[in-house]
Amino acid sequence: MANTTTIAAISTAMTNSGIGIVRMSGDEVFTIIDKIFKGKEKLSEAATHTIHHGYIVEYEPGGRFLWNKDEPEGRFLRHRDEPEGQTLRIMDEVLVMIMRAPHTYTGEDTVEIDCHGGTFVLTKILENVIKAGAKPAEPGEFTKRAFLNGKMDLSQAEAVIDVINSKNEYALKSSISQLKGSVRNKITTIRNKIIYHTAFIETALDDPEHISVDGYGETLKVAIDEILDELKELIDSADDGKTIKEGIQTVILGKPNAGKSSLLNVLTGKNRAIVTDIAGTTRDILEEQIQLQGLSLNVIDTAGIRETTDLIEQMGVEKAKEYASEADLIIYVVDASRDLDENDDKILKLILGQKAIILLNKADLETIITKEILQNRIKKVQKEMKNEQNLANIPAIEISAKKESGIKELESTLKSMFLHGDIQMNDEVYITNIRQKAALQDAFESLKKVLISIEDNMPEDFYSIDLMDAYESLGNITGETIGEDLANEIFSKFCMGK
Repeated sequence: MANTTTIAAISTAMTNSGIGIVRMSGDEVFTIIDKIFKGKEKLSEAATHTIHHGYIVEYEPGGRFLWNKDEPEGRFLRHRDEPEGQTLRIMDEVLVMIMRAPHTYTGEDTVEIDCHGGTFVLTKILENVIKAGAKPAEPGEFTKRAFLNGKMDLSQAEAVIDVINSKNEYALKSSISQLKGSVRNKITTIRNKIIYHTAFIETALDDPEHISVDGYGETLKVAIDEILDELKELIDSADDGKTIKEGIQTVILGKPNAGKSSLLNVLTGKNRAIVTDIAGTTRDILEEQIQLQGLSLNVIDTAGIRETTDLIEQMGVEKAKEYASEADLIIYVVDASRDLDENDDKILKLILGQKAIILLNKADLETIITKEILQNRIKKVQKEMKNEQNLANIPAIEISAKKESGIKELESTLKSMFLHGDIQMNDEVYITNIRQKAALQDAFESLKKVLISIEDNMPEDFYSIDLMDAYESLGNITGETIGEDLANEIFSKFCMGK
């Protein structure tokens, strides 16, 4: 599947910045760079992993460079039947990094041009590189070549885009761990165990005179039970992995003037929402992404829930209910300085069956709502709903959004609710990829079939069929058993130039 065509792309964001990078990879990178770069030496003859100062000049087909050492640096000559001494058109002053195969990201000869980061100059240099012989890279094509050339497995390749898209400390640590091979190493170990037993059974079936499989089912059962435990641990880690990678979809609910918008402003550290004493100020939906204890919360501040004749406010209330039904977490803000009413009952009914935290806000004032009163109200609503779910354990925290008190307790509560213990990226493997989780589940089901075959005293060749299915399912994670179409689909989701 390897492709040696030289590809090129802009590898930095297309926005004006201090530095921009145009990357090339393939067999012809040195031929191409010699056509457009002028410095103190010919880059095709330069040592690997070195950086060279010079100029990118406009390429003209058929032309060749002559360097006049008597001229001041920056003045270059072109020779192609033109009068000697004609000055070349300089596009930019650059640094060029030379990296020779196989010790490169893609495993191929690679050149990176570090130029000034204006979008216009980057585009012109890329056009110049293409005119000199390169072809535009497809999205993710550099990383795809790294995968095809054996520089990384598929789980590491997917970790590359996860590093780029990391939204919090845990997501970055998890992605770096996978990039270093944590998933690959774990999957390789499990696959080796599976193939060992598969090979033994196949060999025994081919040579029954010398190798016996009598009683091997019991030996295999012990091994499969152990592997199933490992797979289950990885599958279960996907819950934490989803939280780590995607963040927690969080909706703030409460009556008007309960302090929802004030809480959002405290959590974001800026005056994102308008805060007034007028009930019903928030009518539309406000969305913010915030970081708490290394986790990402995708927070939605909603309109205050109450009976109202205002059509726009009614629409906001209905939207709040809709978001609440789809949330990973509901933060219910209670104005602890006011009595509970039927609007609070409606909100309590919304959080039945969902993860929730109740905040008794305005602790800086004289409060009348205690945790005990709140729990009694919850029991009353449950009884009306004929709901037997235990809501007594919903965390209730006293806070003051105005004084910013109780926020630390909120942060630690969130962490304990969504992460199964502290996240340690050194030894633990977290599955953050839906495709990988599906492959693990397929392998798990295949190995369960092996156990059924053992219990039913089926012939040993039945074991091999399901063992190989599990082996190939796990190979989808590392990329050893995937087809070209799936590889193309995965890498098409990468950004250009990576």
